[in-house]
Amino acid sequence: MSTLFTKIIRREIPSYKCAENDEFYAFLDINPLKKGHTLVVPKHEVDYIFDLPDDELGRMQIFAKKVARAIRKAFPCRKVGQAVLGLEVDHAHIHLIPLDNEKDMIFSNPKLELSEDEFKSIASKILKNFEEDQSS
Repeated sequence: MSTLFTKIIRREIPSYKCAENDEFYAFLDINPLKKGHTLVVPKHEVDYIFDLPDDELGRMQIFAKKVARAIRKAFPCRKVGQAVLGLEVDHAHIHLIPLDNEKDMIFSNPKLELSEDEFKSIASKILKNFEEDQSS
């Protein structure tokens, strides 16, 4: 049975794409802690991120770094935090969250409620910055 994230990668379920390459896909978390809260996933199913081969985990981190730079350009913040939880969906993923203080990354905080247009605008800004970074 395919994971929720696999269905998103296959475009069977809609998402707000922020970045993509041959191996990884980045999209907005639909229950964000902050505007720009993005998930980075491998395109093949692996439940636990630390079960990825070392070279693939390295490439995933490099991809996440590029997405984090795009997030920071779109949503100026002190830093972009990274978290690996992996309990909510059985598919390896990294959370990237714009941070102005440590409290921004507390997962029990209330989630933002954003409109479809807000999600589209946020994803578009990140994707634009990601693509510009790739072309330079």
